[in-house]
Parts: sequence; structure tokens; C-alpha cells
Amino acid sequence: MRKAKSGEGHSAAKGNRRSAAMSKGAPKSVEEYLARVPEPARSALNKVRAAIRSAVPREATETISYGMPAFKHRGVLVWFAAFKDHCSFFPTASVIAAFQKELKGYPTSKGTIQFPTDKPLPVALVKKLVKARVAQNESKKKS
Repeated sequence: MRKAKSGEGHSAAKGNRRSAAMSKGAPKSVEEYLARVPEPARSALNKVRAAIRSAVPREATETISYGMPAFKHRGVLVWFAAFKDHCSFFPTASVIAAFQKELKGYPTSKGTIQFPTDKPLPVALVKKLVKARVAQNESKKKS
């Protein structure tokens, strides 16, 4: 497993390795973000978005957080972003730690997983990660 380089993680949108959609300032909507992303990253990101949407509660909403698309339900669940040759998925460090074995083969950092745009997206894995994150938020809000 390759560790993501410094600057490729959650703060990448603010550093030198800007997200593909950040060239004109922070987008105001997920649609605006996606419109700025060039192919093939846009298609890959739409697949990530669809996988997330199918795993979140129906009441979940999309938003822009930290300049990136995110899904919210009782707090932010996950973020996702496009870069030149990969899509980053941010399900939080605790979810990544819990699924470390299943993420073998994908570049990761503390809170980020990178999915290369030239390889098939592991949709079932993304859904599993999202459901784990939803369960975390649900249990946190009940305490």
C-alpha cells in the first residue's frame, strides 16, 4: 500500500495540489464543482458520487465543505474530490483504519483514499465505507 504524499490529503484543496475544480475559487454547489472537473476525472467522480448516494440515508444532502463536494446527514459523512489522475475519497481516519485490509492496494493517508481514474471504481467497497461512516454518525448523535 502506498501512502499518499504530503499535500494529497484533506488539505490538498488549499495547497499546491489543488483539486481539479478549485482553479476559479471555491464552487458554490456540487454541480458547479463537477462542471469544472475535466474528463476522465469527472466521470470517475460521478461514479463515486452515485455510489455514495446509494449508501447514504434518503434524507442526506449534498453540500460543499472545505471547497469539496460532501454528503451530510447529522453532520458531514464523507467528502470526495477530483485531482489530475485520481479521485480522493475522505471517509475519516477511523473508517480507513477499520477497513485497512480491504483498502490494501489503494493509496491512503490518515483520512484519504485515492482511486485512480484509469481503473474501475470499487463501488461495493465505497458503499461499505459510507455505511460504516453513517453508522458512526448515528451512534455519535445518540450519545
